[in-house]
Amino acid sequence: MRFRVRLLPSLALLAFGLVLTLGTSQAVVRAASPPTSVAKGLSSVQHIVVLMQENRSEDHYFGQLSAEGQPAATPEPANASNPNPTNPSGPPITAFHKTNYCEVADLNHSWNGTHQEWDNGAMDGFTAANVVSADPTGSRTMGYYDKRDLPFYYDLYSKFAIGDHYFASVLSQTFPNRFFLLAGTSFGHIRNDLAPPDGFTQRSIFNLLDEASPPISWKIYYSSVPFAFEFSYVRNQHPDHAVPISQYFADAAAGTLPQVAFVDPIFLGPTNVENDEHPPSNIQVGQKFVSDVTHALFTSPDWSSSAMFLTYDEHGGFYDHVAPPPAPVPDSIAPMLQAGDTPGAFDRYGIRVPVAVISPFAKSHFVSHTVNDHTSILRFIETRFHLPALTNRDGSANPMLEFFDFKGAPFKTPPTLAQAVIDPAQFAACSTAPPNGTP
Repeated sequence: MRFRVRLLPSLALLAFGLVLTLGTSQAVVRAASPPTSVAKGLSSVQHIVVLMQENRSEDHYFGQLSAEGQPAATPEPANASNPNPTNPSGPPITAFHKTNYCEVADLNHSWNGTHQEWDNGAMDGFTAANVVSADPTGSRTMGYYDKRDLPFYYDLYSKFAIGDHYFASVLSQTFPNRFFLLAGTSFGHIRNDLAPPDGFTQRSIFNLLDEASPPISWKIYYSSVPFAFEFSYVRNQHPDHAVPISQYFADAAAGTLPQVAFVDPIFLGPTNVENDEHPPSNIQVGQKFVSDVTHALFTSPDWSSSAMFLTYDEHGGFYDHVAPPPAPVPDSIAPMLQAGDTPGAFDRYGIRVPVAVISPFAKSHFVSHTVNDHTSILRFIETRFHLPALTNRDGSANPMLEFFDFKGAPFKTPPTLAQAVIDPAQFAACSTAPPNGTP
């Protein structure tokens, strides 16, 4: 996301935004019921932690995973390429190993840009959508990282359960995708629209948790600003549920994590401090943040009854070769298109992004090939606590139960993972990176 144009530095400024007329979501009223064979094991999960980072595609981060530890994962094709916008009839721009850990400029991940990149499933518009003066061919989109750059991630994703058909929820940028995670819909939004002074009135997972009998405990652990303050219910009625990230580490150490927790990284600050992994931020700084959150859970008294979902809100303009499939329309609310916007609907998933399930009950060295999206995490929460769905999208979502082995608990003892290193030279170079434009 990049909260420079986004969520503003103070909660007072958060109140500014467009006052939008919202339609009514078509909520699915039935409660989620897990298969009998897993219902008993699912109740072993007493704490769900959701950590959503920023703007990285599956090929960009883990297209090399099959060659470096997880053969079952779908690899980036050896001939992955996009046309050269400066010479469309000439040799294409092929995928390459990136050697810098921050970017000269942000990439295109807007509604229009993402639809251009997708190109009706051809997946060949990434370079053309990412032409800037510092990168006239848009080649940055074709760069990837591997185990040498992200040793902790590659070890984590090789050992725990991951998915190689996990997609963002919409062909657009941060806010719409994070809305899908929390509400099962973006209720018409296709841009990073800030909430009106009282927040968006759309119902979200937080309403469901409080309406359960008995209520399900929840917290939002934020590093700079809590994204959930976009919702009126959280901002105005339950601001006490949003606490600084330091409280996450304290609660994990004390064994007092809530039943459902959302962890937000630093969205605001110098590029060598922001740990959300959104370009131009240093990818290893974000990796270190995720490592710290993960290890706090490993050493927590709550580890034995926890499940952590790690993913990215959207692809950030980086290349991926798997075309997003059609998706269930969440509700009757149409996209808020403006003049010049690419026509479209909420009937297709976004670009593929990484996902991992970190839990004692996560299957070891497992790769799910099932189509999932952000509402699948929402559906898991609903399924675990027998909550109704919020929209047709999360009501139709796969709850990701295939990631779990409740009989064996493969990671009853947490594994030792590679260190989340931060290269000092790269850190110094990234500290002078230019500020990014859009979340």
